[in-house]
Amino acid sequence: MASAGGSPQSGLGWNRETATLALLSFAMLIVSLDQYIVVVALPDIARDLGYSAQTLQSVISAYAVASAGFLLFGGRAADLIGRRRVLATGLGLFAGAALAGGLATAPGTLLAARAFQGLGGALVFPTTLALINVTFAEGRVRNRALGIWGGAGAAGLVIGVLLGGLLTHAFGWEAVFLVNVALAGPALFLAFVLIPKDRQRDRGRTFDLPGALSVTLGVTLIVFALVQGPGLGWLSPGILFSAAAGLLLLGVFALIERNSSDPLVPPRLLANRNLVTSLVIAFMFMATFGSVLYFLSIYFQEILGYDALKTGAGFLIPTAVVVAGSTTAGQMVTRFGLQRTLLGALAIGALGAVLLGSAIAPDGSYSSLIPGLVALSIGDGIVFTSMFIAAGTGVSDREQGIASGIASTGSGMGAAVGLAILVLVATAGLDDLAGERLQNETAQGISTTLFVVAAGIALTFLVALSRREGRTEAQPAPVPCQGRRC
Repeated sequence: MASAGGSPQSGLGWNRETATLALLSFAMLIVSLDQYIVVVALPDIARDLGYSAQTLQSVISAYAVASAGFLLFGGRAADLIGRRRVLATGLGLFAGAALAGGLATAPGTLLAARAFQGLGGALVFPTTLALINVTFAEGRVRNRALGIWGGAGAAGLVIGVLLGGLLTHAFGWEAVFLVNVALAGPALFLAFVLIPKDRQRDRGRTFDLPGALSVTLGVTLIVFALVQGPGLGWLSPGILFSAAAGLLLLGVFALIERNSSDPLVPPRLLANRNLVTSLVIAFMFMATFGSVLYFLSIYFQEILGYDALKTGAGFLIPTAVVVAGSTTAGQMVTRFGLQRTLLGALAIGALGAVLLGSAIAPDGSYSSLIPGLVALSIGDGIVFTSMFIAAGTGVSDREQGIASGIASTGSGMGAAVGLAILVLVATAGLDDLAGERLQNETAQGISTTLFVVAAGIALTFLVALSRREGRTEAQPAPVPCQGRRC
């Protein structure tokens, strides 16, 4: 049951709950930073392992595809198998895959390691969110806790690029994988120290294995098609088959859920307006805010001529601003309400994307990017935390895992879909170009991409604007029923 680490008046004091929060935030940081820690190292990876320009993006997409496909599975497993067990399994898998990636000597081995890292992340991400939501009571204290957790998650996306640059410069690309072993190992140990032992499994609830398998494989195939479509061709047999099979499996999933006595995604959760809104916003957030880091890294290295170390240093300002925005977002939600906080942050983020798009040029400078970087990072940090506050509002403790899985699946899908679409925008017309002309057109493509990101954030603003303000009270989950009407 939810128990606050301090009263709403006193806030978070240092105790076991706060130590648990620190661990969960650290675990979230590890998973989050790994999405982009390899970005700066990509040129070195391509040179050493023989990747082509067309296949190099797969180092990022392998993680995204596996992570997005298994997030619902991870959330459901946390609810049924036990949150400590699933968190420990995810951290162990993550560390083992990172070790394999650091020792990889062939492209296939590295891609397999990245995919298993994504699977580990899919177990850790929703489980950390669920554990926070059941540890801290809904309201002021949970909002503050999620602010800390969200700060770690949002900052991890930026810190990944920064840390990747530092490690690649100092030790080579292998270090961006091996560092995860050093990070995940202590977290795995502390999980058994700080998190209470899981209760005995409720035998009245089932895992809904057919539903879990169909939705996991369906989402994985669709994300694969969206990520690989630009490189393989949208009409290639492999992409068409993946997309069709993915959609078919999602249809099968819907039929299974309709007839299940204990469905993977209970219909009452989809009636929770807070959760549905957070799902859409999480998708749009990662498709827009979450994709900018990739293009900024390219701009720093290919247009401004930065090396790995200087590219990483270029993300110091965004990192600081994102952390500040995320950690204060919980208090802002408590004071101003969820909708007002989201709308304000999205407006600032859209302005930041426009300023960045205007500043990017072949002869641009880092100083001209700072206003846009600051504004975009403010929106990034606040929205990240706020959308996950919405995801846990009005959800019973026993379903926090699957609710977290739903919201995090939205973010995972958004990361894959957004990057695939924006890469098409950024690289349109670059074929057969070389030299200065290629550099000029690359800068123009990135600038155009930032304006598209601004439009996407504006669309997210409209989604948040349509949300009805108000708190949905948590309702206990009913006993599993029979038949179609649950």
